Amino acid sequence: MPLPFLTAEHLDGEDDADAALPHDDPDRWRRPYRPGPWRVAIAAVLLLLASFMLLATMIIAFAGAWAGAAVCAAAALAVIGTALRMLRAGVWVSRTGLRRVSFFSTRSIPWSEVGEVRTVQQPVRWLGLPRTVQGQALTVAARDGAPAPVLLTDHSADFLARAEAFDRAAGIVEAWAEEYRAVPVG
Repeated sequence: MPLPFLTAEHLDGEDDADAALPHDDPDRWRRPYRPGPWRVAIAAVLLLLASFMLLATMIIAFAGAWAGAAVCAAAALAVIGTALRMLRAGVWVSRTGLRRVSFFSTRSIPWSEVGEVRTVQQPVRWLGLPRTVQGQALTVAARDGAPAPVLLTDHSADFLARAEAFDRAAGIVEAWAEEYRAVPVG
């Protein structure tokens, strides 16, 4: 039994097919796709591990070893931070530009500097590991001709074995680029 009023794709009373993403506030940074099952599963396992570490912290603190409890709590907070950063990684869009969030860095590119966003066939990294396979990648080319960094791949933690989700996400990012590349922000 489908429940369309409970899905994120169906906004009640809004059928604007021309908009890249039918949201109220295009100035807010949004990820135009859902995190993939690999990314969510790894983060869930890390959060489960962190819960056990916090339980161990409590037991160590009740035993009176405050230094050990502090070390265990710090390690648990590091694991929680790792899980949250993994979930945040990806491509984000807003009216002001395009943002690529990786585990260790974040890079924002204003739409005025974006020359072209397109999907290409090329060797891509499998789940971010050094092993490469032939696949699709969404790249962005700067207006000044700088090399095109890879935004998304169909073999990443978000899109592995989900070709339709990759095509949909790439299309949405390309639509945002077409809509806001020529529009001055201000």
